[in-house]
Amino acid sequence: MLPAGTYNMTYQQDMAVIRTRFQWVAFIAFFIFLFTMPLYLPAHWLGIVNTIGITLVAVLGLNILTGYCGQISIGQAAFVAVGAYTAAIMGKNFGLSAWETLPISAISAGVIGLIFGLPALRVKGFYLAMTTLAAQFIITYFFKHGGAFTGGIIGIEVARPVLFGMTIKGEQKFFFLIMFFAIAMTFFAKNIVRTRAGRAFVAVRDNDLAAEVLGINLAYYKLLAFFICCVFAGVAGWLKVYYIGYALTDHYPFMDSIWWLGMLIVGGMGSITGAIFGTTFFILLWEGVAVWSPMLGDAFPGIAGQIFASLGLILTGLVIALFIALEPRGIHHRWELFKLYYRLLPFSY
Repeated sequence: MLPAGTYNMTYQQDMAVIRTRFQWVAFIAFFIFLFTMPLYLPAHWLGIVNTIGITLVAVLGLNILTGYCGQISIGQAAFVAVGAYTAAIMGKNFGLSAWETLPISAISAGVIGLIFGLPALRVKGFYLAMTTLAAQFIITYFFKHGGAFTGGIIGIEVARPVLFGMTIKGEQKFFFLIMFFAIAMTFFAKNIVRTRAGRAFVAVRDNDLAAEVLGINLAYYKLLAFFICCVFAGVAGWLKVYYIGYALTDHYPFMDSIWWLGMLIVGGMGSITGAIFGTTFFILLWEGVAVWSPMLGDAFPGIAGQIFASLGLILTGLVIALFIALEPRGIHHRWELFKLYYRLLPFSY
């Protein structure tokens, strides 16, 4: 619903993401605020923002597969590892630059995702989740036991990317690189779901039998969703490996895949805005736990050593459970209600 006095006169206006003058002002103000962060934020907080940006790319891909197409995956961290290790291996063994490894990382993760997405043609739900779980352990086992080619348990050190003769190193320089890709992939995801493929994904999610009756090729669109999801994961892996400077399987644990699904649940599954909300909320929650834990440790010395890990798990699980029970449509739904409220003022009732 649009504010009073705002009308869509053409199809292009109706399909526009940003429609009103106020939205344009808010959009520009947000970008000014975002890209001036390095001027006033300390390195620690820039690191948190960088972590949000990298995680967001992986969660956006998972949102297309699970949120829009309805195919459950709990192996997204493994596909992020594929993108990371591809970049590291191509750089170490073949001498490719960071920018040359970017498309290779994205495509290789997408192809591996297609392979593990093949069971989606025959199974769904819990059984599909188990096949993607297998991807997590198979892929990480291969990288950990790949010998000198993958670095084994030691991993692979990577050189920092160089752009126009400047080495991208440190939180401030990586901030601009990560934000560029986070914004670009958000724009890409937003436009994918507005295309014919995006509408087909939603149809498959809502009722795959009805979608097939309508002429939608289930096999094609399920595999396409897996491919796109893993391309996003490959880009996230590329960003992460150059940001950390090292490719190691311990950086891509199985629990990351679970928490990323939790981010979608809390933020709002099947919504680009929800992916942003959920990712930001969880990472800030974990940062809050890191701040609160020493305080609680001083108050309860007997559990000071275990309180950080336990408090993080307890709060994360509790938040997910509360959202499933009380607001299954996530923060995005509350955001939509708020927008509807202020657009209808003074007749919000």
